[in-house]
Amino acid sequence: MKNAHPGFLVILAFSLPLPLMAANIENGAELHFDDCTGCHQEEVYTRENRVVGSLQRLSRQVRFCKDAVGAQWFDDDVEDVIAYLNQAYYRFE
Repeated sequence: MKNAHPGFLVILAFSLPLPLMAANIENGAELHFDDCTGCHQEEVYTRENRVVGSLQRLSRQVRFCKDAVGAQWFDDDVEDVIAYLNQAYYRFE
């Protein structure tokens, strides 16, 4: 990218995903309550043999569950739910 056009660099910068810190935790909690607690309660997040062991795995699991229940979430909503679950239960970095 040594000779990259400055406009390209601006587009590239804005196309990168925002960190989870920019997520709306309150929206994530509300979406989780509305669409996730019908299938499971918080025990699924706190059990010893839980499936999710990394932020990447949490992201895949949230997307899988969203599709399984047919939740009509935007990409930002998915990120909000991931951030909520990470803050509330997992604490991955």
